Amino acid sequence: MNQTSKASAIILGVSLVIGLAVLGSLFRDTVLAYKRLDRTVTVKGLSEREYNADVVIWPIQFSVAGNDLGQLYQSIDDQAAKVRGFLEGNGIAAAEITTAPPAITDKSAQQYNANAGAEFRYTGVQSINVYSTNIDAVRAVMGKLLQLGKQGIAFTGDQYNSQTEYLFTRLNEVKPEMIEEATRNAREVAQKFAEDSDSTLGKIRSASQGQFSISDRDRNNPHIKRVRVVSTVEYYLSD
Repeated sequence: MNQTSKASAIILGVSLVIGLAVLGSLFRDTVLAYKRLDRTVTVKGLSEREYNADVVIWPIQFSVAGNDLGQLYQSIDDQAAKVRGFLEGNGIAAAEITTAPPAITDKSAQQYNANAGAEFRYTGVQSINVYSTNIDAVRAVMGKLLQLGKQGIAFTGDQYNSQTEYLFTRLNEVKPEMIEEATRNAREVAQKFAEDSDSTLGKIRSASQGQFSISDRDRNNPHIKRVRVVSTVEYYLSD
């Protein structure tokens, strides 16, 4: 009876040792597998392209001065009609031209009259805006505006609110291709890293798409836009 109990105890002890050894081995393999799985590389992929702007906003401003308010308004109307006629005669559609109310300044009515003794009491600024998708036609007319200046129209092109804007509004059309290109570029970089480190590139662990940015290609070509996006991708690595 005692011999049987001893034998059972020995068998139980051996079984426990074997079980612990197997469990330890499984635990070790699991830890190693986890560590291998935890190896990653984070890379960035770039997509950058150039597109022509598809909308132009061109504010045209001119100023008129005088001492008779009625005559001032008449001069503004006459010159505005000349500008509109010039634009339409050079291929700008009438629907693309809008005229804002003129801004009139009475120097004698200003609280701090620093212009006392000025030659003209009234000054008026008129804005005519062109909003067009015909970029080439508008740019061609810009180069001819000097012809109206020779007719006595005093353009004011140095103000902030009279600067020409070029817009690129087709971003949603080009997004999918650019995101695909940026992701492909990121994978190429990650693949090169894996090869250099004697590793195998695995699946994507995480990815984030950076914001798209739109900027002028350069100062002299604001009608050509540079569209850019950077994607950040994290890949698993294995031996």
